[in-house]
Amino acid sequence: MDFEPIYLSLKLALITTAILLLIGIPVAYWLSGKSTMAKIILEAFITMPLVLPPSVLGFYLLLAFSPNNGFGKWLHEHLNLQLVFSFQGLVFASVIYSLPFMISPVKSAFGHLPETLAQASYTMGKSKWQTFIYVLLPNIKASIYTAAVLTFAHTLGEFGVVLMIGGNIPGVTKVASIAIYDAVETMDYEAANQYALILFAITFAIVLAVFIFNKKAVKNPFE
Repeated sequence: MDFEPIYLSLKLALITTAILLLIGIPVAYWLSGKSTMAKIILEAFITMPLVLPPSVLGFYLLLAFSPNNGFGKWLHEHLNLQLVFSFQGLVFASVIYSLPFMISPVKSAFGHLPETLAQASYTMGKSKWQTFIYVLLPNIKASIYTAAVLTFAHTLGEFGVVLMIGGNIPGVTKVASIAIYDAVETMDYEAANQYALILFAITFAIVLAVFIFNKKAVKNPFE
């Protein structure tokens, strides 16, 4: 059995999750504030991957990333970067596709925090940045953990978007979901079953970890 697709899937999921932790939490915090038309429009775009067929999103990303069109052409000419049929393209597409899985739980958690938390921090002389890091984030750690795990698991199982953007290049873009598809196409059900079982086991383990962590967080909310 070739474990390269499993390695690529885990690598893609880890990188995507790390990037979305960095950009998703600040965006979620901003969206949780006073509602404006700009925020409503942005949140609608962020939520689109939840309702769009992956092939639709993958098709438009393929057009956008193509070296023959706008954004993709600019990247190729000025940065010598090609996102189509590359691992970098998979990361970029996965960040867009998994964005709502990171932002939605974190935004909801920020929205349920009492305003008195931040006000008390400001009264004690803490800045907005200090309040965000040392007061608000610790109080939503369970939601951040859940969002990170959901993002990881969702990225791990991606198929339509990664197929459209990355194709099927062994060692570069052939992730586990693509390997399963290939194995079924060639009627190699034993290989498909092996890949599927590994993905099932990994996904079950991380989802179980979420339930265990959240159960402990409910019992000990101030730890």
